Amino acid sequence: MQLSDLLSDGMVLQRDAETAVWGKTRPLRRVRVEFLGRTWETKADDLGRWKVALQHLPPGGPHEMRIVDEDGDERIIRDVLVGDVWVLGGQSNMELPVRRTLDLFAEEVRNVRLPQVRQFTVPMTYDFHGPREEVAGGRWIAAVGERVMDFSAAGFFFARELHERYGVPVGLILTAVGGTPVEAWMSEPTLRRLGGYDELLDRCKDDAYVEATQKRDEERHRRWHEELNARDAGRKEGWHRERLDTSDWGDFALPGSWRTCGLDNVRGAVWFRREIEVAPSMAEGGALLRLGTVVDADETYVNGRLVGSVAYRYPPRRYPIPPGVLKPGKNTIAVRVLSIFNTGEFIRGMPYELVAGGQALDLSGTWKYRVGAVAEKELAPQTFFQYMPAGVYNGMIAPVSRYAIKGVLWYQGESNVARPEGYSRLFREMVRDWRGLWKIGDFPFIFVQLANFEDMDGGLEKWAELREQQRKCLDIPNTAMAVAIDIGEPNDLHPQDKKTLGKRLALCARRLAHGENIVHSGPLYRRMEREGEAIRVWFDHAGQGLTTRDGKEPAGFAVLGPDGIWHPARAVISGDTVLVSHERIRDPRHVRYAWANHPADANLCNREGLPAAPFSTET
Repeated sequence: MQLSDLLSDGMVLQRDAETAVWGKTRPLRRVRVEFLGRTWETKADDLGRWKVALQHLPPGGPHEMRIVDEDGDERIIRDVLVGDVWVLGGQSNMELPVRRTLDLFAEEVRNVRLPQVRQFTVPMTYDFHGPREEVAGGRWIAAVGERVMDFSAAGFFFARELHERYGVPVGLILTAVGGTPVEAWMSEPTLRRLGGYDELLDRCKDDAYVEATQKRDEERHRRWHEELNARDAGRKEGWHRERLDTSDWGDFALPGSWRTCGLDNVRGAVWFRREIEVAPSMAEGGALLRLGTVVDADETYVNGRLVGSVAYRYPPRRYPIPPGVLKPGKNTIAVRVLSIFNTGEFIRGMPYELVAGGQALDLSGTWKYRVGAVAEKELAPQTFFQYMPAGVYNGMIAPVSRYAIKGVLWYQGESNVARPEGYSRLFREMVRDWRGLWKIGDFPFIFVQLANFEDMDGGLEKWAELREQQRKCLDIPNTAMAVAIDIGEPNDLHPQDKKTLGKRLALCARRLAHGENIVHSGPLYRRMEREGEAIRVWFDHAGQGLTTRDGKEPAGFAVLGPDGIWHPARAVISGDTVLVSHERIRDPRHVRYAWANHPADANLCNREGLPAAPFSTET
């Protein structure tokens, strides 16, 4: 008797729906499923495959499920709950675990005990030959103790809201994969119909090509790092040591970019050191070293001891220092930073401090630095096949689609920012693909509009253009959009405030999935109308009325003049509308709001506190 890994101890089954249970046994054997005092029977086909549909399961648990065939081959699934099941999809901001939000929520999640909130993480798997039937591993975990650290942060705070409101179990199936574009989550037939993907789809079907590319990339990366390490003077001479003469090293203002010391184009290893004075009260036990985020990778030492390392740029550096490493008086911190693809940097606006004994020692300021080694050549980017069209759709979504669900939460788009045009078409087709897989109608599909982020690489407005594409998708039946324009971080692609986001997603679910008559969204642009020398803008979801989050006049608005130039404009709230004008423009053509990667001044919201979504009337 073989069962899907989804059908395992701790699982959450969807209540009040037709819930499939399936597996494989010997061909043509009778199979019996016993659950909640009821029995379902079926017969395996010629290949041993069987399936039963459990109807109208009431919420609750824990229960046991017994599955047995006529030969007596038996499986018992324990600790089974019945409640609401949500699929979490997208890329790294949905994947981001609770452990990455501890700067904000360490105390809040420290003693979490929510045994009826559970998560199943689908292992990252791609397949270019067609949809898979089963997930490639995984297990259910409960939000109890340290296990909560592995939950999707957005998913956890969402699930906690719903569980506390309705008192029923909530199961999350996490399918998100960092860095994936929307095309990776779409079916091959859809992509071929849209056009432009045939060559890539065909190439990825060549297993020899995929394997050779992966081996080539791995070998190239291994060789690059080995050669750099071998030439690194810091490694040879022990620049991580507690005591080292740095009188001939340069000065570096931390946080900051390597550009400030002329290392813009250096790809290699640069060492940074700082001597600090630690009070006796801070040296009595363990400590926490916080080094913001570092571009690209780092190894960090305290008094010659390695306390942590991260191999890529995004995770916050939070390194526990074991008791006995710090000592009263002088202590040394050494950081070896690798610039691999980008100019090295200690990102500004992040915490740089040593926390111990209830005190915090600021580590910003002057550090010493020295180049350990410069790479002889740049490292070519790696090929990530999980980013390729249809791969994770086949490997991760198709096998989950047998499992009954309440709906989907989706947070993705960052990897499509470079080419925002056409995103709404792709997203619509993806939603159609997913709903076609589950075959349960237009289930709730709730998506996050991209948060604010100061991305300068692709221009000042690419993120705004992608957000507009997302807003246009709200005409897809039974969808809602959680606006995140006020909870991002300008210097962090992965904002930590997933609690506010989870609450907003839960509001959407309460409206779409549970039918509550509530204001679930911030103001959404409906229409505009010329009014003299101004433009009046109407909004849906104004709730109890429009206002601003800071009590000031609405900001972040601009009008398009006859000259074809956008001009910052004055905005005045009038009931459920906003009147937008510019003193020198008599004939305004269009209005836009919060139209920037990081629109820091955007402040329009409804009285329920939900922010208005960015928009442009021109599109």
